[in-house]
Amino acid sequence: MASIDRNISLDDPAIREVAAKIAGDIILSSNPGKEMRRWREMFGVTQVELAAIMGVSASVVSDYESGRRKSPGSRFIRKFVKSLIVKDVERGGLVLSGLARILLGTDKLREAIIDMREFSIPISISKFCELIDAELVVGEQFMSTPILGYTVVDSVKLVLDVPSYDYVKLYGATTQRAAIFTKVYYGRSPMVAIKAMQAGMGGLRPALVVFHGPKRIDELGLLIAKRENIPLALSRQPSIDKLVEKLRGIK
Repeated sequence: MASIDRNISLDDPAIREVAAKIAGDIILSSNPGKEMRRWREMFGVTQVELAAIMGVSASVVSDYESGRRKSPGSRFIRKFVKSLIVKDVERGGLVLSGLARILLGTDKLREAIIDMREFSIPISISKFCELIDAELVVGEQFMSTPILGYTVVDSVKLVLDVPSYDYVKLYGATTQRAAIFTKVYYGRSPMVAIKAMQAGMGGLRPALVVFHGPKRIDELGLLIAKRENIPLALSRQPSIDKLVEKLRGIK
């Protein structure tokens, strides 16, 4: 099987910080296997791909993720983390770039982000909405617009706790992404925040905004989306966990 020695050094400050974050999450988790799976899926790497880089069988990775094996040791975790990084660098470093941006932000920003991912292959807004069972309520003319990633945030924490200068870091490696707001009750504050983001970032905006929580979107939120030409969708997923599960299922 392949070796992970592919000229990728964890001594690089940005990579080291990302690696430490991943390893720390796994080590400190009450369910290390579940955390390993979360990070593997965030990087968009299959068990087979990861196992090939690590030099182990896919069943070993599967056993750790499912809990059939005991918690992995530090050497295995280091190899696991480095293998994720190697694979991402081979693909252009999209996930690393986005994570590095987030880690440069405040603690409040990191707490507000629930999930984040970059796609190696673009996906249209219409297909994205279909895959996560979301209804596009504004911006049908943008259905063919490509999306290169997504960021899921806790809208309450974002609006109340995160300083506005950190908002730009929500875009990760690209602005051509879906900004997904959870715990939305009416749909006003996230759209106001996005409008403020545009003013402070030279008109930059997400390719798609998705709300999770409300049965319907407030008229002010709809008005802002229409005036700013921002595609807006409403998630029908019963819970945030189900929504994230759908998002991570996108290949």
